[in-house]
Amino acid sequence: MKIEYNNLYTHFIFTTLHRLPLILENHRERIEKYITGVVNNNDSKLYAIYANPEHVHFLVSRSPKISEENLASTVAESSQKFINQNKLCNSRFAWQETASAFSVSKSDVDRVCKYILNQPEHHRKISFAEEYEEFLRFYQNTLHRPKTVKIR
Repeated sequence: MKIEYNNLYTHFIFTTLHRLPLILENHRERIEKYITGVVNNNDSKLYAIYANPEHVHFLVSRSPKISEENLASTVAESSQKFINQNKLCNSRFAWQETASAFSVSKSDVDRVCKYILNQPEHHRKISFAEEYEEFLRFYQNTLHRPKTVKIR
C-alpha cells in the first residue's frame, strides 16, 4: 500500500570505530554536507546534523520507502568511503558496526534540532560516553526502546 503521509522522525547517532576522535574540525562541514546529500538522495529530509570528533548526530524525516537500518547502512557505507577517498582523516576512517536510531515525535523536532546544533557547547559539559548513557536511560524509562541498527 502506498503511504501518502508520514511522520517518521529519527535521531541517528553514529560513532567512529573504537570511539577515536577521527573527524577533524576543518573537514566537519564537508562531511556534514555529504551526509545531508546522501539522506536527501534517499527520499528523506535532514533537519539537523553535527559531526563531533568521535560521533555524529543527525535528525531526519525518513521516507517510508526506506527502513532505519537501510538508511543508516547507506549513510555509513557511503560516508566512510567518501571520507577515506578524500583523505579527510589522518588515518583510515571507519564507523562502528552499529548505530543508534531514536524515534522523535513531531512536537520534539525543534528541541532535538537545537540539541544537535548545540553539540560543541553541550560537550564542554558532558562527555560522549556520559551523553550516550543518558540517552539510553531516557529511552529505556519511557515506552520507547532505543533501536540499535546494525550497519552492513
